[in-house]
Amino acid sequence: MEKKIIGVRFTKIGKIYHFDSSSVPDVGPGDHVIVDTSRGKHLGEVVQLMKELPPKPDGGWRSVERRATPRDLLLLQSWQSKQVEAMINCRARAAELGLEGVKIVAAEYNYDGSRLAFMFNAESEEKVDLKSLKKDMQNLYPNTYIELRQIGPRDVAKIIGGMGACGIETRCCSKFLTEFSPISIKMAKEQGISLTPEEITGMCGRLRCCLIYEYEQYVEARKQLPRRNKKVVTPKGEGKVIDILPMSNQVVVLIEDAEGKRSRETFTKDDIQPWDELEALRRKSEAPCDRHDNGGCTCGKSRSKN
Repeated sequence: MEKKIIGVRFTKIGKIYHFDSSSVPDVGPGDHVIVDTSRGKHLGEVVQLMKELPPKPDGGWRSVERRATPRDLLLLQSWQSKQVEAMINCRARAAELGLEGVKIVAAEYNYDGSRLAFMFNAESEEKVDLKSLKKDMQNLYPNTYIELRQIGPRDVAKIIGGMGACGIETRCCSKFLTEFSPISIKMAKEQGISLTPEEITGMCGRLRCCLIYEYEQYVEARKQLPRRNKKVVTPKGEGKVIDILPMSNQVVVLIEDAEGKRSRETFTKDDIQPWDELEALRRKSEAPCDRHDNGGCTCGKSRSKN
């Protein structure tokens, strides 16, 4: 049987996971399904129908068990309404155990209440012993499988939400980012952004996710423009590139006139030419011709002395 792969999302702004829906006919975007995951059975919304098979994950695709019923959706809402209370209980117990540096960020039930996951963040990079906390939570919720799941600073910011460091009303991670891409200082440098922490750090304390938004465009634009300190020829004379404006396809050139006066001029890519290329052409044109013979060449150069 041909595989029918769909994309399923478990939260509104969450990562999309792929499942095999071959056993469930006519399922499509907007439908809710019960799927088998590595963390038990969960209810999610179908958001994609894959026209081409994505790369097969290790162990193969997990399957869609069935369509979600109205009762399943009501069950999910019922258990979700109890998540805040569970989070408060876990926070209180963590405080009683003196677990410093451990922050319980959220609690999450699956659709039928059979599993309860507590998301936490730890300030220390060392592994935190939470066996006592897990045991106490298991005693408090005896009919539910308890899981303690550590998440990073970016995930914490996504869950908490709020205003972004740039002033945007809702942080990008809480508004539309479904996955976090690797961010580096190089991305800020390529875009000419100040490297002061206030300029490049998000509310999570990590480099801002938005540094990657236009990074590729900047890299591609820079390939078409001369580098800083490159000597160029402009309509106003020879000069040296002192700044690059990739998004407007322009460069700023420092020009010195015959009297030694300097000025900063902005030119588009089409208005300038590399000095070294023009110089190479000039030298070539002045070189003696070694191809023409007696009167047979019309290049206008002097004959080679060889």
